[in-house]
Amino acid sequence: MPQVAVCEVAECAYNEDSACHALAITVGDATRARCDTFFVHPVKGGDTSAVGRVGACHMAGCLHNVGLECQAPGITVAALQDAADCLTYTAR
Repeated sequence: MPQVAVCEVAECAYNEDSACHALAITVGDATRARCDTFFVHPVKGGDTSAVGRVGACHMAGCLHNVGLECQAPGITVAALQDAADCLTYTAR
């Protein structure tokens, strides 16, 4: 599973110092490459000893997607408009 190399969405409950600490995230809803694991909460969560990874990707049209699994070496997540999006998404 590829790592979330950088997460620039500081308000996410799983983000601490630009690092994702969710054990696995899900990307996409078939139309937008958003981080579906993005969650705002007053208490930070996740496993701070672990780096988040991409568990599933619903963006079948992404160059890095094989069988709904991300094959990129790592991804970057950032806030775009009203959500946390995968900036590594590349249309085929």
